[in-house]
Amino acid sequence: MSYQAKSLAIAGALAATLSASVAGPAQAQEMEKCFGVSLAGENDCAAGPGTTCAGTSKVDYQGNAWTLVPAGTCTTMELPEGRMGALEALERDLPA
Repeated sequence: MSYQAKSLAIAGALAATLSASVAGPAQAQEMEKCFGVSLAGENDCAAGPGTTCAGTSKVDYQGNAWTLVPAGTCTTMELPEGRMGALEALERDLPA
């Protein structure tokens, strides 16, 4: 089998695996944006001024950066020092 044929076979197997996982039970669970819960550099998107998107938050629990979490869990997550997640951007823990 040639290198190109092997590459195509691997790519096909990967695509099949990804398709199966997308259609699985995890897809059925609704997700929501939760602000102020991600660690620095681990947000999903929208990290406020001076940042672009995923992985660009500058501080832990940055209030204007969000992460997708299972629906209904955002405001009940246990975070350090009494912090709470929110469904809208927060004014706390913003980078200097």
